[in-house]
Amino acid sequence: MKKWLIAACIIPSCVAVAQQTNQQMASTNTLNVEYSSFYSHVRKLDDEETSALQFAFGFKRVQSDTLCRITKAYIHTQKQDIPLSVTNEQRFTVPSEKALKMAKAEVVLSLVEPKNQCDMSVQLETKPKWLKTQYSANELATLFTQYQTFFDDMGSFLSFLMPSVDGLVVHFTDTSLHKTLANGLVIEKGSLHMTKEWINQGRSLTLPEMPLRITANTTK
Repeated sequence: MKKWLIAACIIPSCVAVAQQTNQQMASTNTLNVEYSSFYSHVRKLDDEETSALQFAFGFKRVQSDTLCRITKAYIHTQKQDIPLSVTNEQRFTVPSEKALKMAKAEVVLSLVEPKNQCDMSVQLETKPKWLKTQYSANELATLFTQYQTFFDDMGSFLSFLMPSVDGLVVHFTDTSLHKTLANGLVIEKGSLHMTKEWINQGRSLTLPEMPLRITANTTK
């Protein structure tokens, strides 16, 4: 009888300890960030002159160039949860809604790594609808101009701190991709660089495969 009593006391305590440990782990890997932290970025693109651009967010591992792995992401308000899509690169976008800021919404992320090892990473890039294999001269000029507009506006008061746009960079999923294009441009290590001078020549562009993203090439 004593053995059964001892077992009855020990087993519930083990379950309680296990539950507490699981709760601690969940807390360690769940990151809650105020939506306002994201809104301060995305609201800067609420303009037709930068309508082709977006901010993609991720969380970079401390002292590393890799991103923390996100298993789930959503915007939480008192009334609803809004799911967010996470790319294979572990980045996501958020809507630009002042109402979410006023409602004190939070972006909730479930991470594989402990949250104290992940810092926010912000990337300015083209929207998905601008990713294709053929670009007209006008489309390339539009992307270049929009990047110029963004950096010029951001540097209007502190121009000496902001970089200037001197071209575009097309990124591919395959980082080992190496190919010389018909127009003389060369894809090296999965990236294609177009200078401002080349874009101003008014030439079209045909790519061997769908790009991952297009960003600005900047110099200080």
